[in-house]
Amino acid sequence: MSLPSKTNPKTAWNPDRLDVRAFALAGARLEAEVPLPAFERLYAEAAPADGAPASVHWQAQGEMRPAASGGAPAVWLHLEADTHVPLTCQRCLGVVDTGLTVDRWFRFVADEAAAAAEDDDCEEDLLALEPRPRLHDVLEDELLMELPLVPMHEVCPVQVPMQATDPEVDAGDTEVRKNPFAALARLKK
Repeated sequence: MSLPSKTNPKTAWNPDRLDVRAFALAGARLEAEVPLPAFERLYAEAAPADGAPASVHWQAQGEMRPAASGGAPAVWLHLEADTHVPLTCQRCLGVVDTGLTVDRWFRFVADEAAAAAEDDDCEEDLLALEPRPRLHDVLEDELLMELPLVPMHEVCPVQVPMQATDPEVDAGDTEVRKNPFAALARLKK
């Protein structure tokens, strides 16, 4: 993991318990390269792959914006991240390298109650200032939401057999089956 870059070298920003209001007031920025296995839930979705695991490059930028209603300025956080995750192709069952990109803005409000109250009336994503967010968790949530529902290659590297039947079951069943109701029809006559 590289060291976070800071706008003010005298201020140490802790991404595990970020004071988002102070971060935004300072217009601060954090940036890091984190190995994919550090994101446990995301890494659990990954297919076993050869070589070293990928890493997640992310950055966060704080910003204060004037409130729409003319009140106190609003606290905003911009999160960006990109990575490649090896997933299992649902067509050929091989590994497909899937790129994930996050580019999201979050507006922060005082607490969870305020976020719940405002959530239905606004378009932006809301998060609470308290308890202080863990950027790693917010970032992992966003990356998980970017995973495709059905990962697939554009064109699979191997020929994929397209059969609707099981060849082992059908191989021994070459004789024509008799209709069981034909015998009932004869009895009725």
